[in-house]
Amino acid sequence: MIIGILKEIMHDEARVAATPETVAKFVNDGFEVLVEKSAGDGALYHDEDYLKAGAKMLENPVDIYDRAEMILKVKEPLFNEQIGKHEVEMMHPGQVLITFIHPASPVNHEMVKRLTKQGVTAITLDGIPRISRAQNMDALTSMSTCAGYKGILMAANHLTTFMPQMFTAVGQIKPAKVMVIGVGVAGLQALATAKRLGAITYAADIRPMASENAGSLGAKVVDTTVPPELAIAEGGYANRLPADVLIQEQEALKATIQEMDIVFCSALIPGKVAPIIITEEMVKGMKRGSVIVDISIDQGGNCELTPKGGMETKYGVTLMGVKNIPGLLPTSSTWMFSNNLYNLVKYLVKDGKVVLDRTDEVIAKSLVCIDGELVHAGAREAMGI
Repeated sequence: MIIGILKEIMHDEARVAATPETVAKFVNDGFEVLVEKSAGDGALYHDEDYLKAGAKMLENPVDIYDRAEMILKVKEPLFNEQIGKHEVEMMHPGQVLITFIHPASPVNHEMVKRLTKQGVTAITLDGIPRISRAQNMDALTSMSTCAGYKGILMAANHLTTFMPQMFTAVGQIKPAKVMVIGVGVAGLQALATAKRLGAITYAADIRPMASENAGSLGAKVVDTTVPPELAIAEGGYANRLPADVLIQEQEALKATIQEMDIVFCSALIPGKVAPIIITEEMVKGMKRGSVIVDISIDQGGNCELTPKGGMETKYGVTLMGVKNIPGLLPTSSTWMFSNNLYNLVKYLVKDGKVVLDRTDEVIAKSLVCIDGELVHAGAREAMGI
């Protein structure tokens, strides 16, 4: 089987879908691997190392799409301005695409329809379920780890004060206070990183188990007042709350949020718009110089003032809606991502062929389209099919 690795064309995307290390594993397993020249440069994985690992380097991505039976990417297919073609146009029927597609997101609906019409078999990494046997294939968890770590560093860099407590010749400087809202994988990593930097940490999550995990990391847990029976959806994820209960949660967290130096927002509902936890009125009452990092921005954001894809200061508060934070840590995030992909490909390929057992939870939840049919439940619902 021939695997194709493309240079990502999204603006400022430095990650790549395979490292020389994973290429060597694929080659050792009997795969042929085609890598686009300079694909890994942004993550400091270079062409000569891919060649040593057994890859074949190609200049033109069209040649890779033509020859490969499986395409591994980081981001969803986009229009390639240099070639003048959309990446979907370069794919062929029966070709397997594995990447982050986010098929339920409205901005991707047209692209998903084109993938389906093209006869591509597409698998989205954001659909890999968080179950024990899929842990080593779960790229979403890996990237969330990167976002939690890097997001706190970015926030600390924009503070005008120290993070840890400082004892100086002229007196004591108190430590910064950091609150994490939404204590999933990214939130836990954010708490751990803030703790390492010497901050006093606080956490809030409507799920009792998530709050318990935050407490085990030394965070002061703030009660959201949301009843557990309303909080938890299938698979242990957070549930969408009725409007009145969400307002109740906002009020319960308001006082603590307004005491913080940093608020890290990562409260998400799978396949849905992120809940607004921090209103404009709450931001007005925050400390001047404080920072909000909203990594839920891809799904709308947890703060109603968060700029999409950028950074602004309003009411003296720095609001960070930077997208693709894992891409700002490209060497480590690529290493994690590429190993997730290697494990997933090994899981899917039997005797040199891709075997898709539609009764398998891993495949059922990550398969987007096959044989010209859109099968992803979230995408179908979002498109009204």
